[in-house]
Amino acid sequence: MFAPYQNLPLDIYLVGGAVRDQLLNRPVKDHDYLVVGANSKQMLTLDFIPVGKDFPVFLHPKTKAEFALARTERKQGKGYTGFTCYAKPDVTIEEDLLRRDLTINAMAMNSEGIIIDPYNGQQDLKDKILRHVSPAFSEDPLRVLRVARFAARYHHLGFTIAAETLQLMTDISLSGELNTLSAERIWQEMSASLGDDNSHIFFEVLRNCQALKQLWPELDALWGIPNPARWHPEICSGIHTMMVLQQASLLTPKNQNISKQKIGNENISNKSALAIRFAALCHDLGKGLTDKEKLPSHQGHEKSGLALVEKACSEFKVQNNIKQLALLVCEYHLHSHKAFELKASTIIKLFNAIDIWRKPAQLRDFLTACEADFRGRLGLEKSPYPQFEYLLTCAQVAQKVNAKEFVEQGLQGIAIKEAMYKARLNAVKAIKAQRDTETSSA
Repeated sequence: MFAPYQNLPLDIYLVGGAVRDQLLNRPVKDHDYLVVGANSKQMLTLDFIPVGKDFPVFLHPKTKAEFALARTERKQGKGYTGFTCYAKPDVTIEEDLLRRDLTINAMAMNSEGIIIDPYNGQQDLKDKILRHVSPAFSEDPLRVLRVARFAARYHHLGFTIAAETLQLMTDISLSGELNTLSAERIWQEMSASLGDDNSHIFFEVLRNCQALKQLWPELDALWGIPNPARWHPEICSGIHTMMVLQQASLLTPKNQNISKQKIGNENISNKSALAIRFAALCHDLGKGLTDKEKLPSHQGHEKSGLALVEKACSEFKVQNNIKQLALLVCEYHLHSHKAFELKASTIIKLFNAIDIWRKPAQLRDFLTACEADFRGRLGLEKSPYPQFEYLLTCAQVAQKVNAKEFVEQGLQGIAIKEAMYKARLNAVKAIKAQRDTETSSA
């Protein structure tokens, strides 16, 4: 990793995540380098390309690896951008590492493989502890989301957050500083976490430190809201939502590096995986609006939740394809669960709402989210979901109907539309009749 840079007249260190993940024997995605004892003029003389706006960061002219000058920072305003930077040759490596968020990210490695670890990051790696480096941690509200992400990313390894760090995160949340974060930055952290195996931990951590109440109060409100025990042995709507997210993660690619995974005879892409997981979070938001005297029943929560999904997507500036799937799952997930009870005409209406005629892959994504909802219940995590294949089969026969044959019959305009509807309806009725026969004879 240092080989391309051995002849540079610079004091170079590998820093941050690359050192951490190497010590954890995990794949190293990015190699970031720190330069001590240099200034911007020296970097430019060596043909490095400047890219940093708030502090001196440069790209190597050939490898494009990122090199940053050692720096210190001082809090001058609110938010995660309210800092002034000092990056002169007299800044030491220990001073630079001191400004980092967690001890496990505050280590460096020189070209000889020697670890510089002034804040005991290696010990915290061994103890599986996420611990802040210094009290300056509380100056940057973005670190609340970053630590939640690390907690989710390394949950499978047994990592937990140090009590004193969680307290600082709570203090930040209660201070109002989270309000200074831009919607784009919040969504960037949230969507990145949704790409991890245990993304539910991200939201649970945010809730535990009072951040979720500030960032997404409609989701936070679900904890403590009961469901009928007959259908939801876990009772709590918030716990159910986290269980659904877990199931959605199991049913979709496990991280952003996996391009495709087979689901229901179809392929699920990373783009769809993010939409499915976000839909899992949104599907029951309407339960937070149920009148207390009606609990634990939530009749009509599908429709009432739509406005809350719209609000979340607007505030986080969520991409339109993700928003559309979240709205569909929110409104129609019970249709999927009750698929065998639906009339053929209702199934066609469902297909029209999903627009399987122009967006056939959207049905697969919808059904995957619904399957996650069905399985996201205590003791039912491995339950079969035959509704998936049934609705896919109905869709396949309906999609075979096309306008060409009716045009050839001489039909025009609305007559073609009516004939296509009737043909699709009859095709679905045939599938439904076949299933009813098989079920009755079983």
